[in-house]
Amino acid sequence: MKIAIVEDDINMRKSLEIALKDEADFNITTFKNAPEALKKLDSSYDLIVTDINMPKMDGIEFIKTLDFSCDIIIMTGNATLGRAVESMRLGVKDFLTKPFEIEDLVEAIKRNIRVREIHEKNDNRFEGKERRGGAEDTRKVKVERRKKGSDRRKKFYGNSPELEKILTLLSKAAATEASVMLLGESGVGKELFAKYIHENSPRYAGPFIAINMAAIPENLLESELFGYEKGAFTDATTMKKGHFETANKGTLFLDEIGEMPIALQAKLLRVLQEREIVRVGGTKPIKIDVRIVSATNADILEQIEDKEFREDLYYRLNTIPVKIPPLRERKEEIVDIAKESLFGICRKNNIEKKVLSDAAQEALLDYDWPGNIRELLSVVERAAILCEGEMITPADLFLETRKSKKGIKELECELIEEMLKEEAGDLKATAKALGMSLAILEKKIKKFKIEV
Repeated sequence: MKIAIVEDDINMRKSLEIALKDEADFNITTFKNAPEALKKLDSSYDLIVTDINMPKMDGIEFIKTLDFSCDIIIMTGNATLGRAVESMRLGVKDFLTKPFEIEDLVEAIKRNIRVREIHEKNDNRFEGKERRGGAEDTRKVKVERRKKGSDRRKKFYGNSPELEKILTLLSKAAATEASVMLLGESGVGKELFAKYIHENSPRYAGPFIAINMAAIPENLLESELFGYEKGAFTDATTMKKGHFETANKGTLFLDEIGEMPIALQAKLLRVLQEREIVRVGGTKPIKIDVRIVSATNADILEQIEDKEFREDLYYRLNTIPVKIPPLRERKEEIVDIAKESLFGICRKNNIEKKVLSDAAQEALLDYDWPGNIRELLSVVERAAILCEGEMITPADLFLETRKSKKGIKELECELIEEMLKEEAGDLKATAKALGMSLAILEKKIKKFKIEV
């Protein structure tokens, strides 16, 4: 298995390289920063292990910039845990909180291998056939239509007093044409709540279009939203309608609205005021009839203060603000969500029935879920695929590796001892190899009580 490690700290990088090379099946390549990695990485790599806080380009931007599909494991400290959780929105399935034991990383890598093998097996099984369950919808823009009178299936697996309060408020808002802004942490299910508004509104028979503002490059966002005329730019060989037009008579969900470029915010404000758009390269105004629902996990008021978000646009979008509580404040929903998703995962992957043990359920309730429902679904899916028997235990959930614990210090000590051995006890040569001053090396030798 070809693995890349992207880590700016030389001690950490060399520690991981030395430790992982003991695994016969691992072919390890290391990079000291993201730009260096991007120059040499290609689709031949099976897995990337990357830090988040790095100079020149951080781990999140690095993941966004990758131009090929690859499994990714994030390494994070407590200070960057929120960003690690945010990376799950980009498809990252696993992260480890520093400090961690090297065995935890090895086990995480092997889990990824087993999950990939099962997914590939299932993909081959359904090749050329219609797949009943289907893979997760990762489209940047999703369009859904409802037929008048169709059955409104239950969308929420769990139940809690907090959820009931939210749905009561959203039902009232849905009956109006008021703009709704959904506020909450990443992974709380804001798109699901946006769909609830749409499906309980007079517009339920029209299209529901969801667009993630953070997932579309800035130079393409205007044409995606407003469309373009033939000849508007080099590749515009035909006219294309934008999402405002295709959402006509329905609902347009603008996710991650805080990521919208400031220059484009003025155009969005005008659209909301005039209820008309002009395609890129066009001059004719086109009337639209669209209900706007927006969402963000950012502090919009802070962005307004920093001149990154227009105050007038904020008040246009924020007629009815709705705060979605994190999953840790809706504990009553956790087990029901886990059980329902477990049933669907087993069905989709043609896995024999699995059940959560009482101890596993307690472990789910005991965890804080910084990644909210998105993280919960990821954990359950992995457990369903990797669990050997019918009963899923706490060990199958691998939640401990997501919690902070000690262990990396011992690894650093082992690294210094190994480098001293390689350099035949030469302190200056060892310090140079480790990328640290002689004084720091001597302090570490004293700290770890290493015999020289």
